[in-house]
Amino acid sequence: MGWWTNLEFEHPWLLILLLIIPFMIWWYLRNFTKTSANIKMPHVHTLAGGSSIKAKIFKWLPVLRWLAVASLIVALARPQQVLKEEEVKAEGIDIMLVMDLSSSMLARDFNPDRLSVSKEVAQTFVDKRQYDRIGLAVFAAESYTQCPLTTDHKILKEFLSQLRCGLLEDGTAIGMGLAAAVNRLRDSKSESKIVILLTDGVNNAGYIKPIQAAEIAEQIDVKVYTIGVGTMGSAISPISRKSDGSYVFGRARVEIDEELLQEIATLTGGKYYRATTQTVLESIYDEIDRLEKTEIEVSVFKRYNEEFRRFLIFGLILLALEWILKHLIFRVLP
Repeated sequence: MGWWTNLEFEHPWLLILLLIIPFMIWWYLRNFTKTSANIKMPHVHTLAGGSSIKAKIFKWLPVLRWLAVASLIVALARPQQVLKEEEVKAEGIDIMLVMDLSSSMLARDFNPDRLSVSKEVAQTFVDKRQYDRIGLAVFAAESYTQCPLTTDHKILKEFLSQLRCGLLEDGTAIGMGLAAAVNRLRDSKSESKIVILLTDGVNNAGYIKPIQAAEIAEQIDVKVYTIGVGTMGSAISPISRKSDGSYVFGRARVEIDEELLQEIATLTGGKYYRATTQTVLESIYDEIDRLEKTEIEVSVFKRYNEEFRRFLIFGLILLALEWILKHLIFRVLP
């Protein structure tokens, strides 16, 4: 974006003087034949029906004057480039996203699969939380922190985009994933701390029980929102894996431990959601965004850079150029 994108005028009402330009053009066209008297001289070019390049250029000299006047009027209106500075006072919320990376997240009841849609919707959610610290934990049969709490949302979204199934031993250790997120929030000084845990299965791995992790969360005032992802009934899902690591797909029953997820959410003061489509998942994140609003106080300070000089200099250069061309280069006999 150029320097002109943040221009403001100290005296914008003076720009009405630009209406002089159309009048100057009309006056010139009306009086051109009267004010451009010259002596016709015989020349071989006239016999051929041609005209000199100088004669053609001469007709356009008034354009320099019109542009010069316009530039001087703009300078008179005193253009200024506005440089804004914001002082943000925010009651920030610390948020840990917890994402299931078990192979069932490749189920194709979402397009193209549950994991791809979950990552996309989570990235959109991150974009809305400008002043919050957000982190990312992942789990399958085990868990780890993919990204600690940070306000650098660009790097967080990069981590989200790189998530894929197969990074961890297959399984669903909901308790481990929740514990990893709660551990990151343990030393948080924020008045509001939340976890958004997304899974599509039943806890079947890990040495930390989900309720045990939820109790720890409740003790340190961490609110947990749980999301069960998957359609009702059955879906095309990975059912086995070949020797080369690729998945074999087949129809499998969708099993989500909704009772457990509901219990975790209730215990910590959060809420349980079931996402059966991408649209529903998007609405869930929208609701969480509304429920967990950040109190923000923004003070805006403005600094100005005077830009009238460039218009003034440009106008004077055009006037000088027109005078030189008219009186020295393209001089007309009186």
